[in-house]
Amino acid sequence: MLSLDKVCVSIEGVRVLREVSCDIVERKTTVLIGRNGAGKTTTLRAIMGLLGLDGGNIRLDADDLGRMPAHHRARAGIGYAPEDRRLISELSVDENIRLPALALKLEKAEIERRLDEVYSLLPELHVMRARPAGGVSGGQGKMVALGRALTVARKVLLLDEPFQGLAPALALNYARTLGELRKRRPELSLLITESSPALLDRIADRTLQIERGEILATSTKDRESHVAAI
Repeated sequence: MLSLDKVCVSIEGVRVLREVSCDIVERKTTVLIGRNGAGKTTTLRAIMGLLGLDGGNIRLDADDLGRMPAHHRARAGIGYAPEDRRLISELSVDENIRLPALALKLEKAEIERRLDEVYSLLPELHVMRARPAGGVSGGQGKMVALGRALTVARKVLLLDEPFQGLAPALALNYARTLGELRKRRPELSLLITESSPALLDRIADRTLQIERGEILATSTKDRESHVAAI
């Protein structure tokens, strides 16, 4: 389980997160909702070690992530798809997806197994795998970022505003993909940030509301009813 305990984060001297405490439960999908500037992206960046903590701690099972270098978070089994995708435009789609696995120095057979897993879930990426990442559309780039995150997500998958900027048809396709991911990879814990979580209603188990850097409310849903509805 991924746990945040009284996490405080400042950016350029301005406090953004104020004693954020929550648990990202194993095998569940948690949606973190809030308006722009509420602290959603900062929460994910703190988990990934991209921002330092002013106080509190973040743990993944028995591991204290606060004592772990940022580049070790992927090795711990955390996959992260940032809001702005962060693709390397000069590399192909396939190279972008396999890059984290290469950085972790996984065995070739294991890398190919994980790529097959990603392409099975996201067949449109397999079709465009040789295309330069700089030549894909914004919606396609979101899918590439998801595939890249899945190559290392063994325990937790973090998705930052995955529907932002997507046309309605692409947003629905992304939502269906997440529903299929939930079925195929039930062991994963998902934490997804969204301003408007309507598209995630069918797969969300828990919803957290954040406002001005504080968790204000938590709601939990019956998982079985959502699986049946997908």
